[in-house]
Amino acid sequence: MKNITKFTLTAAALVIFVANGFSQKLLKKADAAFEARQYFNAINMYKQAYAGASKDKKPGIMYKSGYASQEINDYKAAETFYQKAIAANYDDPTVYFNLAEVLKSQMKYPEAIVEFNNYKAKGGNAKKADLGVKSCELAQQWKDAPQRYKMENMSLINSKESDYSPSFSDKKYQTLVITSRREGSLGAQEVNIGSNHSDLFETKLDKNGKWSTPVLLPPAISSPVNEGQGWVSKKGDMIFFTRCPEEKGKQVKCGLYMAKKQGSTWGVATRLPFNNDTVQFGHPTLSADGKFLYFASRMSGGYGGLDIWRCTYDAKANVWGQPTNAGPAVNTEGNEMYPTVSDDGKKLYFSSDYHPGMGGLDIFVAEAGADGKFSKAVENLKYPINSSFDDFGIIYEGKKQRGYLTSNREGGKGSDDIWSFNLPALTFNAKGMAMSKGDDRTGAGRGEAVELVKVKVIGSDGSINEFTTAKDGNYTFKLKEKTTYTITTITDKTTKSPSFTKGYLASKDQRVISTVGLDKSKDFIADFELSPVVPFIRMPQILYALGSADLLPQSKDSLQFLYQTLADNGSIVVELNSHTDSRGDAAKNQDLSQRRAQSCVDYLVKEKGINAARLQAKGYGKTQLLITDDVIAKAKTKEEKEALHALNRRTAFRILNWDFVDPNAPKGGTTPGGTKKGGDEEDEE
Repeated sequence: MKNITKFTLTAAALVIFVANGFSQKLLKKADAAFEARQYFNAINMYKQAYAGASKDKKPGIMYKSGYASQEINDYKAAETFYQKAIAANYDDPTVYFNLAEVLKSQMKYPEAIVEFNNYKAKGGNAKKADLGVKSCELAQQWKDAPQRYKMENMSLINSKESDYSPSFSDKKYQTLVITSRREGSLGAQEVNIGSNHSDLFETKLDKNGKWSTPVLLPPAISSPVNEGQGWVSKKGDMIFFTRCPEEKGKQVKCGLYMAKKQGSTWGVATRLPFNNDTVQFGHPTLSADGKFLYFASRMSGGYGGLDIWRCTYDAKANVWGQPTNAGPAVNTEGNEMYPTVSDDGKKLYFSSDYHPGMGGLDIFVAEAGADGKFSKAVENLKYPINSSFDDFGIIYEGKKQRGYLTSNREGGKGSDDIWSFNLPALTFNAKGMAMSKGDDRTGAGRGEAVELVKVKVIGSDGSINEFTTAKDGNYTFKLKEKTTYTITTITDKTTKSPSFTKGYLASKDQRVISTVGLDKSKDFIADFELSPVVPFIRMPQILYALGSADLLPQSKDSLQFLYQTLADNGSIVVELNSHTDSRGDAAKNQDLSQRRAQSCVDYLVKEKGINAARLQAKGYGKTQLLITDDVIAKAKTKEEKEALHALNRRTAFRILNWDFVDPNAPKGGTTPGGTKKGGDEEDEE
């Protein structure tokens, strides 16, 4: 029994020894794959080696698995691995920084801020930590207040593999060259990322607005090794691209290549003369005028990782100048890459993992000064152009606010995808309804739709437009951006509603609306309430001396209402009528009311300048009582009865017709109000 036990223990020890030896060998292979940047394979080998690894090795395995996952954009796996490394007491503060970065890449900004601060507290680079916190705070703001760009995945041209770096290859912006790792690309699968080699493909827009299935570019361009970012000159006679030669057992650097058009195809590609075999070059972009080639490189004299550089090119002489760095406003101690240039050459677009961004690579723009240098602070293009994932390789369709970019954000078809972006035009509309105030005595007809109202719109840009309300009283019109509008109404005898068919009085009411400073589409509501023509239009109370037709001073102010009505409605002719209460002699009341009506007319003609032909005085005495004696008799107090009698003592007016034409008006129109004094009535107002 003891021998059996001894044999069993020995066998178990042998199994453990063999397992440990196997694990150590696998770990060495995993580390070798990791160092060779074969991250896809490294992750799988680390998973196998982990179970048999010693306790002191496990934190490092978790960290490297997280790093490898982060490099292939598997952020969720990277987050898990980094957290396990921290739980296992991995002692390098970089793990907190990397964890913060993958959290940031998943838009988990509050959690990322915590880890950036942990990185700083554990002795990490304070500048990088503070920049990370600032980036998260800005990213949250941009996400909460997105810009108006509409993003759409280009599913017709994207594959399940990586598709990236679009560029236009014709002047009409209807042909794209893209880099893709799709099936059909040349070369064997890459061990470092577990996917196909990348090649250049071309897709065209058909007459129905659909992109064709991308086609591999000729063998002079596409080869069994990796090619990236192709850029065709505006003339269509040259193409620039990245190529990464491969030699067994060697790490050969990527370089920039150029091929010239030969008939309908491309000639042999040649490596550009300023390339250095010991340094990476990539992402070429030629300016629209053909004078500058922009690219990314790790050449000496830069500011950190990959930098944006440019060199001059003389196409006639085929001579290249020496590369110059884009400068510290653009380049940082991080990585700046994928440059593109606006057609006018004034804006440089590029991606960076260091300037404050939303996560991963963000797209930025730098503006050239008068000297052609980029010395101003760069601007993040914000959300939704940028996301928490990698965003790069942006191109614009000329001066239009639309184009294409690359992103591996959620909602894509593969890993890196081509996305379109478009800034829809702001739409502003003014809408409203013309409504009736109704009869001011009875309230009848209030709120009715008024048709045939002219709505006049005057813009600060000098535009003048008129719209007529429909039967439902509504009107609508489009507004321009950055413009202020004044809206008024014009009425006449044709303006009507169901209850009122004899016209509507003009109104001084106006609305002022403005689209200046607005960055979101908006509908403005501008309703108008109009006064209908009724049999008798009441005015503010007009007072006379006792038993007299003489106007008291305050009555002149009351007549301002009628004056303004006449001034605003220059073609109306009115009857100004006066009424007494039921007491007293009928003949005397009739005479008194006539004289009182005439006093009002005389005031308006002689002192306010209204043409006499527009006014008729009419006294009605006590023939048109508002309140009958029977009703007054039922009042309980003397004061109440007197108040009812006072309602009968009134002055009102009614419109007789809309046919007045001022004989003194200048040619082309009547003087406002049909007055004798020309512009005097404006002073009165």
